[in-house]
Amino acid sequence: MFLDDNYLLGGETAKRIFSRISGLPVVDPHNHCDMAALAANRPFSDLWQLFGATDHYVWEVMRKAGVEERFITGDATAREKFGELCRVMPRIAGNPVFEWLHLDLRTLGIDGIMSAESTEGIWNRGIEALARDDNRPMGLLAKANVEELSSTDDPVDTLEHHATVNAAAGRTLVRPTWRPDKAMNPSPKYIKQLGERFGIKIRHLDDLFTALRLSHEYFAERGCRASDHALLDFRAVEGDKHRADKVFRRVLAEKPVSADDMALLRNSILAECAELDAETDWVCQLHMGAVRDVRTGIFETLGPDAGGDVCRIGLDLFSGLIPFLNRFDGRLKTVLYTLDPGYLPTLATVTRAFGNKVALGAAWWLCDTPVGMRRHMEYIGSVDLFSAFAGMVSDSRKLLSYGSRFAMFRRVLADVLGRMVDLGQMPEQLAVDIAVGMSYANVKKFWNL
Repeated sequence: MFLDDNYLLGGETAKRIFSRISGLPVVDPHNHCDMAALAANRPFSDLWQLFGATDHYVWEVMRKAGVEERFITGDATAREKFGELCRVMPRIAGNPVFEWLHLDLRTLGIDGIMSAESTEGIWNRGIEALARDDNRPMGLLAKANVEELSSTDDPVDTLEHHATVNAAAGRTLVRPTWRPDKAMNPSPKYIKQLGERFGIKIRHLDDLFTALRLSHEYFAERGCRASDHALLDFRAVEGDKHRADKVFRRVLAEKPVSADDMALLRNSILAECAELDAETDWVCQLHMGAVRDVRTGIFETLGPDAGGDVCRIGLDLFSGLIPFLNRFDGRLKTVLYTLDPGYLPTLATVTRAFGNKVALGAAWWLCDTPVGMRRHMEYIGSVDLFSAFAGMVSDSRKLLSYGSRFAMFRRVLADVLGRMVDLGQMPEQLAVDIAVGMSYANVKKFWNL
C-alpha cells in the first residue's frame, strides 16, 4: 500500500533494521534553511507557501507536466498554484516529488492523494493544520526530531538569526556553514562588500585572504563546523600566487580574464579557505559538477536558481582534486559530492585511496532519489566503506524535507543492508550497527557535532 509501514522495505530483515534507526534524531550537516523565517517562527499561510513557493524540484516537475509558468512563479494566487500542482500530481507519480509531498502531507496529519478532485479538501485541511503552533517552523523541526542542522551562509552574513533560533530552542539547534562561493568567483561589487564588512580595503589577493580569515574566525566563534564550496569543475592549472594575484587585480579592474586564469584564481582561493578549515578542524565540502541555468528563457525571465540546472559528464573533476587532496592529506576532513552519478566510481576510489579524512557525501540533488541513493550506497559498500559515509544531508530549503527526505534515506539504507543480510553477506547485528552509524552516530563524530 502507498506509503505504508513497508514503504521501500523489501523484506522482514529490512523492516527490523529500519525499526532500529527510524526513531533516531535527525542531524543534517548541509541544507539551505531560511534562517530569517525560522527565527521569526510565523505560521505558514497555506500549503503552497510550505510545499512549492521555494522548491525548484516542484517547479521543474510542474513545468514538465505542462503547467503554465503563471501558476508556478507567476502572478496566480497561492490557491491557484496549489490547485495546478494537485491537478498534475497523478502525472508525477514515479518521481520522488510525488512521494516527498505526500510524506509531507502526512506530517501535517493530512491523508489522501493529491489530485484535481481532492484539491479543495486538502487545501482546507492544510489551512487548519498550519494554524496550529506545532506546525510553525520550530514545531515542524521538533516533529521531524531534528537534533541539529547546518544552514548555508555567505562570509558577509552576520548570523544574528542563528542566535535567535538557538536561544528559543535552549540549545544549539542550527549552526552556520561558511560558503565563500562569491569570494571564489569574485566581482568588484562583492569584494567591496566583503571589505566593508571587515573594515579592509581589498586591493590584492592577500587583502582578500585577510578578510576571509576574519570571516572564518567570526563563524567559528558562532559554532560553525564546516565550509562549503560549489565547483563546476576542478581542473589543475599551472601557476603561482603571484600570477593569481595579477588575475585578481584584473578582476577588480573589470578587465577580461581567461578561463584558465579564473580557474587558477579559484583554486588559489579554495586552497587558502581549506587551510583555514584545517587549522580549525572544520569539514570542507566540495559540491562538484552542477551546470547551472542552462534554460535561457527561464534564466532571462526569473534569474538564477529558478530551475534550469543540470548535470553533465565530461567535466574535469579529477586533475585539480588530486593535488588538493595531497596538499591536505591527513590534515583536512573533506566531503566529495557529485551531481552526475557517472563520477561516483572515480570519487569512491579517490576516497578509498585517501583514507578516513576524505569521505563520499550523500547522493546529491538529482541523485537524491530512492534509485540514486540505492546505487550510491551499494557503491559505497562495495568500493569504500559504509562506516566511512559522511551522512545524509537534505540540501533543502523546505523545513518538511528534514522529515521526508531523511525517512526516505533511512528506508532505502535499511533495505540495502537488509538485502545483504538476506544474501548472507553480513550478520544482521552488524547491519544494524552500520545503519545506526550511517544515520546518526558516525555523522556526529565526523562533523564534530
